[in-house]
Amino acid sequence: MESWLNNPCLVVYAITSVVLSINLLFVWAYSGATRAKTKVAINKEDADRIGARLEPIDPPEVARVLRVHANAQATIYPFLILGLVFVLAGGSAGFAKVDFGIFVVARITHSIVYLRGKQPWRTLSFVASGLAMIALMGNIIWMVV
Repeated sequence: MESWLNNPCLVVYAITSVVLSINLLFVWAYSGATRAKTKVAINKEDADRIGARLEPIDPPEVARVLRVHANAQATIYPFLILGLVFVLAGGSAGFAKVDFGIFVVARITHSIVYLRGKQPWRTLSFVASGLAMIALMGNIIWMVV
């Protein structure tokens, strides 16, 4: 097992995984805080428990945070799977540092600017993370073929 701990590519992947997980946890917690601020619940048991107003749909500010979270999940989970495949296939730590770094910065930026409603930064950060994922997929295919 010690050889795995000495793998620089795995170290990059581990740090990437932790940072991206923190991003997801932050947005998850922010959704709860936003919901609490609105004092609206969409489930009867939640409304009863916390004394919130029961509504059939989320208020716009809560819906926005939930979209941010869904978007982050839709890109972060595949990236983490592909990143693990890259590490297990013997990928280069140099490539991982650059590609994983671009993806992490782009995803954190995307979460922040999406929450704040800032364009064109939302689109640019989304495109940057998408290009990093495409580069990762291309590199994996190149290594295994």
